[in-house]
Amino acid sequence: MTSQTTLAKPGQEPGEPDRPDSSGGLQAGLKNRHLSMIAIGGVIGAGLFVGSSAGIAAAGPAILVSYAMVGLMVVLVMRMLGEMAAARPSSGSFSAYADQALGRWAGFSIGWLYWFFWVVVLAVEATAGAKILESWIPGVPQWAWALIVMVVLTATNLVSVGSYGEFEFWFAGIKVVAIGAFVVIGFLAVFGFLAVFGFLPGTDNAGSGLAHLTDSGGFFPEGPGAILTGVLMVVFSFMGSEIVTLAAGESSDPQRAVSKATNSVIWRIAVFYLGSIFVVLTLLPWNDPSIVEKGSYVAALDVIGIPHAGQVMDFIVLTAVLSCLNSGLYTASRMAFSLGERGDAPKSFAKVNKRGVPQTAILSSVVFGFVAVFFNYQWPDTVFQFLLNSSGAVALFVWLVICFTQLRMRGIILRETPGKLVVRMWLFPYLTWATIAMISFVLVYMLTDDTAREQVVLSLLVAALVVGISLFREVRGRKAVAK
Repeated sequence: MTSQTTLAKPGQEPGEPDRPDSSGGLQAGLKNRHLSMIAIGGVIGAGLFVGSSAGIAAAGPAILVSYAMVGLMVVLVMRMLGEMAAARPSSGSFSAYADQALGRWAGFSIGWLYWFFWVVVLAVEATAGAKILESWIPGVPQWAWALIVMVVLTATNLVSVGSYGEFEFWFAGIKVVAIGAFVVIGFLAVFGFLAVFGFLPGTDNAGSGLAHLTDSGGFFPEGPGAILTGVLMVVFSFMGSEIVTLAAGESSDPQRAVSKATNSVIWRIAVFYLGSIFVVLTLLPWNDPSIVEKGSYVAALDVIGIPHAGQVMDFIVLTAVLSCLNSGLYTASRMAFSLGERGDAPKSFAKVNKRGVPQTAILSSVVFGFVAVFFNYQWPDTVFQFLLNSSGAVALFVWLVICFTQLRMRGIILRETPGKLVVRMWLFPYLTWATIAMISFVLVYMLTDDTAREQVVLSLLVAALVVGISLFREVRGRKAVAK
């Protein structure tokens, strides 16, 4: 077992990781409003806006159960992570905790896999944003827009952690306001209030109530088994909830930030995911062709009578893409920084400039992001598809590691710093084991699904390679010490 800390600083209990301060290392540059919006916006990814159509088409109204199942899983995982992060704030979050609780091999492996996941996400989001921008200004080629977006957000992250927080505050704020307005207006339309009071003269929707949940083949039109298919299609749109636990390490009051984010994750998932999908499914039949042709949210906005619904949604999706890109670069660089601090990455990754920014970690992450963007344009169906598939199941691996880590970390925290255990996992250890069983079931079920099998197999192979490298390093380190 390894530990991140050596001597405790004044006001710091033994065993507690170093806090960011002005004397060196990462700076406490994130304000409470930054962290609040990062926490709220972290569960609203671009996948919610652009990926929900396929889920609805596959499962019908039963997709609500799929979202609820994955949402429950995320709530439980975030509770476990919140317990550890509130007690020991760290820029490495679950990777640092796995290092302490499970062994250096675990922290090394999950840290690099998580970094790899976000580097690939950088390319996906940069390309998605470039497509929207090119449709608005076709005179600039798509690859140039991708380059511009990457350069701008890299510069933002290099200036200071505060500038990242400020950009994310506004990006996430637009997402939150947009989805919140959609849910409110959608509920009014569902029950006929828009038509009755004439709020939107363009709407001819008199309010369908809950009829569309059952009027096209019932609530389970594709059978109960479609719920699991829906789970596979929506699970990855929840990735990002854990970012706030990494960002909390650069705030003045990380314990408060983590506690607040952990306690609010239930209503965030209920409103933004379940609420918005419920609105879509009650505004129009699940098998309406426009859901797939236009996208679920655009189709719903058209029914409500929102003018220029497609352009409005393009703007919101672009904001979500930029938010994800901004946070992805931040997250990858902080994980690289933490790995460098623990000796699991080049030492230069752990160096910060005078503004407290891990410049090398940021630039190294974005270089790989640029390479992935190049692969996306040069070999989209071969090399880049391999990158996508080989990182596809990493989210589930991360959640599993968080569960197993929390099983061990509870005892470590109680022995070393019991006063820091301010957030506790419910019904420990029973709910932790139940969550492990849920995640394991999803991974096994993916192996039986033709479209998901390749993701799991390739992700497992990459994970096995990284674990093998970590074990080799440990063996080599022991031999060096023995000599």
